[in-house]
Amino acid sequence: MAITATAISYDALNPLPATLADQSGNGLDMVVGLTFIAAFATVGALLAWKRPGNPIGWLLSGSGLAYALGGFGQLLIHFPRTRTLGNWLGWTWLVGLGLCVFVLLLFPAGSLPSRRWRPVAWAAGAGLAGWVLGNVFAPTIISASPATVPNPVGVTGAPGKIFQVMAGSSAALIAATALAAVLSLVFRYRQAQAAERAQLRWLVYAGALTVAAVVAGLLTAQIIGTNSTTTNLQNALGSGAAVLLPAAIGIAVLRYRLYDIDRIISRTVAYAIVTGLLIGVYAGLVLLATHLLRFHTPVAVAAATLAAAALFNPVRRRVQHQVDRRFNRARYDADQVAAAFAARLKDTVDLNSVRDDLTGIVSRALEPAHVSVWISRPQDGS
Repeated sequence: MAITATAISYDALNPLPATLADQSGNGLDMVVGLTFIAAFATVGALLAWKRPGNPIGWLLSGSGLAYALGGFGQLLIHFPRTRTLGNWLGWTWLVGLGLCVFVLLLFPAGSLPSRRWRPVAWAAGAGLAGWVLGNVFAPTIISASPATVPNPVGVTGAPGKIFQVMAGSSAALIAATALAAVLSLVFRYRQAQAAERAQLRWLVYAGALTVAAVVAGLLTAQIIGTNSTTTNLQNALGSGAAVLLPAAIGIAVLRYRLYDIDRIISRTVAYAIVTGLLIGVYAGLVLLATHLLRFHTPVAVAAATLAAAALFNPVRRRVQHQVDRRFNRARYDADQVAAAFAARLKDTVDLNSVRDDLTGIVSRALEPAHVSVWISRPQDGS
């Protein structure tokens, strides 16, 4: 983290010439890379401390370290004597992604879903090893731009071509095993119990938000164009996406507030729907007022803003009610049962009736094997 922060700070104070900028990457990549390193290293250290027997923490730490070496390479590019070494270290970022393949395969318990997934793990290891060997001994530095930068430890001639092919095929193998690792989550979910399913939902939720953030950044750049605003937006979305996955992994492995995931998903879906509806209402009212009713634009914007603000709470309550019934059914049913019990409790004074009603709603909501109620009475008999 310190090395990458130093590289970013030095690059901000001493920007690279245009001929070397492609070798170092733009500011967005560097900031997102620092966020990636900070998130993965922090969560990895926490899991390695709290769950030392689970390899996921060590894998996350190794992934952050691989990206840190890439950041160190970007720092070395600034100096002519170490530029070649900086380009040579630029390929280490894929090592971090390769370790993430093992994170998916072993998540959340630290073991494979079954023995049938051992070939995938061996293939991922072979791809990672081939990528490292190919980049180390290729005649030119594959990750450099242009790709004709000589490799200080590369092998020339026919063996060097073999190492180049090894690096390319190994990268394809890592991509294939990554897809297989994602499929392993589906297989694991079908065989999992309630707690493990909640852990997997945390990871899937973070992955879905990450994909949504990346797609939103790309669409914004395509629609608006590349400028400082879109760059800052992509920066924020990319940094947030880099934090989501390790944070979700940490929560799932440590089982911290594990069963809140259903409520979080329902709130996310509800607010996404409400936001879309209000944006549509706002845009429709502005277009209606300015094009059909011929209002002045400031008046139309003010009226549309007031209408959207007035509709927010009613729309949110209605949408949240419907989303809870679909995505958070257990909590929705429990809330309905608790609300009905609270309404009856206000008009009930008989202790036996309250006790029978309480045991009844607990049995319906939780379906326990046994229910008992212990009532504490004051010592003076009052």
